[in-house]
Amino acid sequence: MKNKKNSDDVLVIGSGIAGIEASLLISKAGKKVHLVEKTSYTGGMVIKFEEVFSNLECSTCMVAPRQQELLQDKNIDLIMLAEVEEISGVPGNFKVKIHKKPRYVDIENCIGCGACFDPCPVSLKNEFEEGLSERKAIYVPCAGALPNVPMIDTEHCLRFNGKDCQACKEACMFEAIDFNQKDEIIEINVGAIIIATGFRTFDPAQIPRYGYKKLDNVYTALEFERLYASNGPTEGKILLKNGKSPRSVAIIHCVGRDEKGYCSSVCCLYSLKFNHYLKSKIPDIKISEFYKDLCIPGKLHQKFYEKMKETGANLIFSENVEVNKQGEKIVVKYSNKTGKKESLPVDMVILSPAIEPPDESSKLAETLGISLDKYGFFKEDEQDFSSVVTSKPGVFIVGCAQGPKNIQESVAQAKAAVGKILSMNI
Repeated sequence: MKNKKNSDDVLVIGSGIAGIEASLLISKAGKKVHLVEKTSYTGGMVIKFEEVFSNLECSTCMVAPRQQELLQDKNIDLIMLAEVEEISGVPGNFKVKIHKKPRYVDIENCIGCGACFDPCPVSLKNEFEEGLSERKAIYVPCAGALPNVPMIDTEHCLRFNGKDCQACKEACMFEAIDFNQKDEIIEINVGAIIIATGFRTFDPAQIPRYGYKKLDNVYTALEFERLYASNGPTEGKILLKNGKSPRSVAIIHCVGRDEKGYCSSVCCLYSLKFNHYLKSKIPDIKISEFYKDLCIPGKLHQKFYEKMKETGANLIFSENVEVNKQGEKIVVKYSNKTGKKESLPVDMVILSPAIEPPDESSKLAETLGISLDKYGFFKEDEQDFSSVVTSKPGVFIVGCAQGPKNIQESVAQAKAAVGKILSMNI
């Protein structure tokens, strides 16, 4: 019999694709969801992509309706700019303390017109756009971000650094700017917890031989995604630093794989996707893909691989890859199958870095009282990499919080975790 003191509310941490899917499913089952998101927007990493493999589906077309559904769902309490600080208790009665930072913009009054951006005198690199464009101290990360409501970056805002500036407030016709908002501590009781904190990517600057941050026109996969994106810094134009289109590109797989000690499983597929990106914008471009292993799991992905090979990309098995500068060109030096050293001049290099856990994983694991694996991902309790169960009853892990995986696998894990929760006797 259900304990009347227990709560059947559910806490979901992270509003990426797995967190959104879990939240909507729980809500449809009639339970209250408290969805905690550390950023000012929903959608996680997926909204940085223009298209996703294997069907080359429009990412925005796929995710935006789910984001809108999330924002309008009365059963889902979306707590943004927030982090979980304390968790205690047992399944059915977890006590959770959440620290919510102010947005300094009233989400009810703001209509997302953007009139407050231009008057702001501060400009700095936009982290969402991988530093390829600039933003103001009051901003939304990109066009189409949901909710379409800006936040104020107090670290760089003049007003919050002792200057008498209220340019954004004066520009707002709807009195949505509220400098008096304060930090909040929110305390809730929940019956179960889902961790959906996603991933970050390995920083190739840690491996100097790739030339990242030292040579112009050496990009990471996420930077290239934003170059191709229609809502990105170049509105979808693939350009070199000099404003011209590249005529040749090298894509280098497995950047950071040896350093991390595991295969990230999706890098080969998104690297192959870039063939489509490049050929769709620059049909006569020459593409070379450097790999030392190819991870193409499953029938659907094999079909995608065969289709991408039809773009005419030159797949080169290689080891000891280095990227150097030679005149106006970038030169990729490598050892071929026989061990012979060769080189290839190109205009642009795209690095495909490993997927790794986000910074907050260690702190959150300590707060929850659960384990991380040797790579820093949340550890599944069962010896099954598809498991969503942790060592703590009532706490589940989904998506890339548990390890590298694609969108379909992340959604499948979200469904599995929800199934586990609905079967709990709380």
